[in-house]
Amino acid sequence: MQYRRHRRAEACAYLRDKWGIHRAPATLAKLACIGGGPRFESANRQPLYPEPELDAWAKSILSPLKSSTSDRGAEAA
Repeated sequence: MQYRRHRRAEACAYLRDKWGIHRAPATLAKLACIGGGPRFESANRQPLYPEPELDAWAKSILSPLKSSTSDRGAEAA
């Protein structure tokens, strides 16, 4: 299966447009150093973020649906 790979700025735009998650390229750079961000590949020194990895990371940081601010959603189950 063929999928697109994005540089950091493009990855941020993808996350914003598809998932509504706003992250700066500098944030993805920091997460690439300390961990906790989307997995990426490297072409020489250039990080490339595959779309399936961006999607998986976005899903991992989103909470379950809630009906109110006091609702813990599926976390309580």
